[in-house]
Amino acid sequence: MGITPIFCLCGVILERAVGMEKSLNSMIQPVLEALGYELWGLEYLSLGRHSTLKIYIDAENGINVEDCAAVSRQVSSLLDVEDPVSSEYTLEVSSPGMDRRLFRLEQYAAFAGARVKLKLRRPFEGRRKYSGLLKGIEGDEVVLILEDEEILIPHEEIERANIVPDA
Repeated sequence: MGITPIFCLCGVILERAVGMEKSLNSMIQPVLEALGYELWGLEYLSLGRHSTLKIYIDAENGINVEDCAAVSRQVSSLLDVEDPVSSEYTLEVSSPGMDRRLFRLEQYAAFAGARVKLKLRRPFEGRRKYSGLLKGIEGDEVVLILEDEEILIPHEEIERANIVPDA
């Protein structure tokens, strides 16, 4: 009987989660745009029987609790009809916040000049976590300034990126 290495299993789980996020994104985005909101990003965290779907919304004038409630009602109705998630899950809707997570490459370009924290899927130059000044993007890579050094990180290698709010 063979044993599957844990890193292979994690890769399959990650691919499924990314596929689920893409599917949900294309389903939810038109609904949010019709309501006048921007889909900043979403996360689908599959934790066995207790999964969570987190939706981050934004708008020109900011987001308040009523906005989150309205989006939650609409998206919940959509998901009840379409039923893309086969297991039980919790739906969370919120604004991106001060320490907003960056999801898409164009979001990195929009926040050039901000301080960011990055966590990579695999080590790059011996590290998975970086903190520095976001210079922008070059093609499909994120340009990060660390002290006096500039590094380029492929976007697909970034597991998570957040803006570091000014103190």
